[in-house]
Amino acid sequence: MGFASGSGNKMTSFFGSAFWFLVFCCLAFLRSGDGFYLPGSYPHEYPVGEVLPVKVNSLTSIETELPFSYYSLPFCRPQDGIKDSAENLGELLMGDRIENSPYQFKMFTNDSEVFVCQTNPLSAEDFNLLKKRIDEMYQVNVILENLPAIRYARKDDFVLRWTGYPIGVRAANSYYVFNHLKFTVLVHKYEETNVAMGSTGDAADVIQTADKSRSGKAGWMVVGFEVVPCSVLHNLEKTKNLKMYDKYPAKVECDPTTVAMKVNENQPIAFTYEVAFVESDIKWPSRWDAYLKMEGAKVHWFSILNSLMVIAFLAGIVLVILLRTVRRDLTRYEELDKEAQAQMNEELSGWKLVVGDVFRAPSHPMLLCVMVGDGVQILGMAVVTIFFAALGFMSPASRGTLVTGMLFFYLILGIAAGYVAVRMWKTIKGGNHSGWISVSWRVACFFPGIAFLILTTLNFLLWGSHSTGAIPISLFIVLLLLWFCISLPLTLAGGFIGAKASHIEFPVRTNQIPREIPPQKYPSWLLVIGAGTLPFGTLFIELFFIMSSLWMGRVYYVFGFLLIVLILLVVVCAEVSLVLTYMHLCVEDWKWWWKSFFSSGSVAIYIFLYSINYLIFDLKSLSGPVSATLYLGYSLFMVTAIMLATGTVGFISSFCFVHYLFSSVKLD
Repeated sequence: MGFASGSGNKMTSFFGSAFWFLVFCCLAFLRSGDGFYLPGSYPHEYPVGEVLPVKVNSLTSIETELPFSYYSLPFCRPQDGIKDSAENLGELLMGDRIENSPYQFKMFTNDSEVFVCQTNPLSAEDFNLLKKRIDEMYQVNVILENLPAIRYARKDDFVLRWTGYPIGVRAANSYYVFNHLKFTVLVHKYEETNVAMGSTGDAADVIQTADKSRSGKAGWMVVGFEVVPCSVLHNLEKTKNLKMYDKYPAKVECDPTTVAMKVNENQPIAFTYEVAFVESDIKWPSRWDAYLKMEGAKVHWFSILNSLMVIAFLAGIVLVILLRTVRRDLTRYEELDKEAQAQMNEELSGWKLVVGDVFRAPSHPMLLCVMVGDGVQILGMAVVTIFFAALGFMSPASRGTLVTGMLFFYLILGIAAGYVAVRMWKTIKGGNHSGWISVSWRVACFFPGIAFLILTTLNFLLWGSHSTGAIPISLFIVLLLLWFCISLPLTLAGGFIGAKASHIEFPVRTNQIPREIPPQKYPSWLLVIGAGTLPFGTLFIELFFIMSSLWMGRVYYVFGFLLIVLILLVVVCAEVSLVLTYMHLCVEDWKWWWKSFFSSGSVAIYIFLYSINYLIFDLKSLSGPVSATLYLGYSLFMVTAIMLATGTVGFISSFCFVHYLFSSVKLD
């Protein structure tokens, strides 16, 4: 028996090929940008007096997390009927329902005391529904030129800002509705510039254009949209004969600190508005700055510094393992003569004893390959999506782009998932690729199947609540077609390539009889589960901002920080899994395959526990079992994806480490 040098070229080829698949997908997307522009990235200038379309989105509340249509309440309706705006896939999945509104502005034309409508006397059903929505703190979301209406309020020495305005308020056991809106539109004069395909959606870079057709055309661009809601008691006798857009016959005093329009059953409500245009120094590329003001930058940097300290600590341990322990043992062994080596072989201990079992096939190998394949797909989607978002290609100015991009990249990366899963399956089977079709099918159906089950269950709850967050049947059919017509064929294609590729040869032979694992002082799975605390420590601060964005209605746009945190998370997961795998091998536990996956994948347990903590302490106002079930269901979906992605990182790093370690101790 003796030791000789081994090579890891085929292993490097395996993971290198997977990497190039990701690069190919990215380049294909970039190439398609030759004829592609971002929605909202070109300024729209209006001459004085031209009509500005005002739209409304779904009613939203942080109390229930259930969006409802604006016209589900007794509000004024447009004269020409309700019309849905064209929405992309991401908007529909996020529950947005953008419709036209009865509000009508004319560029740079101030207007006041504009009568909109007087509703019919409130029925008992409408009265109770209006009270319920006020109790649940629902917000009205008005949109002008793709800008949500923003509301400012001063509290102590701080200026608070919200998007949208509340339907009404409850005071002294009575309900009051905000029936008069004071709009302020900030405009900037058109400067004969155009916005080219840029880096931040609306906040793209401005460059001079060669288009002479616009020269000499005076116009104004909308760069800000503010609203002040007021509750005003109108004289219903004076309004009953007025038509839409007539002048209200009296001066309307808008005081947001007082309420007057009480909601009563069998009593109509009159709605009015006023609009003022203000010239602003804000330029088109900066019009989203009010929404995207980054707060807590020091906290983000603290999160990154915290992650770097964890990485440095783990990197030190890895360095000790690789340079001091492993290299020292191999150097001492190679310096001995053959007789001394034979004697030393009889005294081997630790990881060197499991040389004949370390590459023994794990239990449930197909499931492991499927989960690793899905993890590659999810991780690749996250990296590519956040990368493009950090560059500004997925600005909040382009509604639904982030979700649409995630879905697009996930579908395309099915080819990488099939390739990695099938090639790993072929490697475990010693070069036999039989069953690769079954592996590819399961890769294509495992995580999407879990997602489909969770989201369908939650969708029934949304349907039962008549929420606009429910996915329509037509969209369900579209998603199924995308699944079976794009994702599945690409996964099978990737599996076919993986089946044709050469497998990774193990550097040592596996004994026919498995070695008995000595009794351990502590359960190995306890250490595996505890290892998830280290990756969780690198992201829990950033996780708070992400949760606030998802559930508190705040805009999240620090994708640069998120990209750094994601890279750090991948490094920590790899280091944690590598260290734990080495520890298990040192105690002669050769069953490292699944443990390496879950040592980093166990971070999902702590993220789910954090989600429950966030529900109890930060979303304590969340009302109703339906809302709590939706929250927990979406959290379960999220942590399942995180578990697969982080577990894949841990498994691949451990596989590379074990292959490298034993390629230097090859049995004759």
